[in-house]
Amino acid sequence: MTENKIEMDVLGITYSQIQQGAYALLLKQRDGDMRVPIVVGVSEAQSIAMRLEHVIPPRPMSHDLMVSMFHAFGISLDEVVIYKFSEGVFMSRLKLSSNDTNLELESRTSDAIALALRTSAPIFITAEVLNKTGFLIKDSEQGKKVAVKPKRSLNDMTIEELQKKLSRAVELEKYELAASIQRTINDKLGNEPSSQELNENNI
Repeated sequence: MTENKIEMDVLGITYSQIQQGAYALLLKQRDGDMRVPIVVGVSEAQSIAMRLEHVIPPRPMSHDLMVSMFHAFGISLDEVVIYKFSEGVFMSRLKLSSNDTNLELESRTSDAIALALRTSAPIFITAEVLNKTGFLIKDSEQGKKVAVKPKRSLNDMTIEELQKKLSRAVELEKYELAASIQRTINDKLGNEPSSQELNENNI
């Protein structure tokens, strides 16, 4: 069965609002305004950030070494596909080719994206995963900075309180926090996660 895939671009790296000591990688739909936050570790965040900033390390990092090996053995990274989201974890695969051989390998999403940035390989996400984890951000909703710190756990809040906090998290561009709030709302309502169009008028 052919996957319904959407191409994504890397917007950047920010500190994680959910997991201490981690970072959030932000992806944006190439031909749209859907955004997806992905938690990554410190070393992976550093590797991705260095590539985004075009910083050349004095010695090759692990992802640089892998790309050098690809080139040495005539292997091409054709694309990266984020194909599943389960229990808070994004699952990805690498689509590789060499001569007449095609191969798919499982990969951590952070590693897959770090490699894609170094090889100019396209990054795709399935429509199913995008619908579960993505947020639709309008241009008019960007730029507001209203600091709000939670005093209670998300599970202790009412649906109305969560919806207000969700809108404010988006205004702060804290998309990973927004994703966590949205999942809490879905759990309370007993609904499956879906993409949400977030409007600042909801506050």
